[in-house]
Amino acid sequence: MNIGVVFASLAYIFWGLFPLYFKQVADVPSLEVVMHRTVWSMIFVLLVLTVMKRWAWIGALRQQPRVLGAFALSALLLSTNWLVYVWAVQNGHVLDASLGYFMLPLINVALGLVFLHERPRRGQWFAVSVAAAGVLWLALQTAHFPWVALVLALSFGFYGLMRKVAPLGALEGLALETMMLAPIGAVALGFWTWSGQGVLAQGNMTELSWLVLAGPLTAIPLLLFAAGARRIPMTTMGILQYISPTLQFGLGIWAFNEPLQPARLFGFVLIWIALLIYTLESWWVRQRAMASPTPRK
Repeated sequence: MNIGVVFASLAYIFWGLFPLYFKQVADVPSLEVVMHRTVWSMIFVLLVLTVMKRWAWIGALRQQPRVLGAFALSALLLSTNWLVYVWAVQNGHVLDASLGYFMLPLINVALGLVFLHERPRRGQWFAVSVAAAGVLWLALQTAHFPWVALVLALSFGFYGLMRKVAPLGALEGLALETMMLAPIGAVALGFWTWSGQGVLAQGNMTELSWLVLAGPLTAIPLLLFAAGARRIPMTTMGILQYISPTLQFGLGIWAFNEPLQPARLFGFVLIWIALLIYTLESWWVRQRAMASPTPRK
């Protein structure tokens, strides 16, 4: 449980700081960034598998078509999330993206309740209710339909659910997903290069180096996330998720100077209060469990 919380928290810190990276490749179209991301992520993960000599799982997949189908769907969800997120950062919608990831914990709680039959405690329900009020307030304050936030929240929510129940480990599952996505990315990059377009044809070494770096920067937090998702309840994952959008919120306001309506700040305050309530409730339950005597056999 504790190591799962550490893994998930580190993943969310990585993702919270991602806008800093995508601003470095802001001149590259978002679709091309995603194509590079899939290819270099696959190469990085395959290198890790080779070093660790963990290839036995490949042979067993031939007899498990349902596993291949499930990971094809998770790969589609992942690529959709990547594309919308990169577009949002590059086009000055970091706050909209942060709203999506503020919604995600509520999606996680709902998915855990419906599909995994998880039952949050009363204190956790109260924290989730406060967070839901904050998210609803933010949505009402948005001047346009929050499609970016909804796509990000739903795509990654269902992706997290699928990775939680996946039969493959974190590294093997990510390898399979990137192996499914990378051929599409390679074909697209090859076509753009052949047409004299894209970074491989027109870019400089600095731009290419940043895009190659997308491999480890993508794979490492996803591996941490998958490892954490397999060890802790969806409700806990949902609350930890607030780390990422809070960091994105700070970057959007103070690093990228995106406008923030004063009324929207109330919604963020409610969400942070919910996180505090959930943390204190979890600490209190843990202290009670440690203080209670162990029953004799």
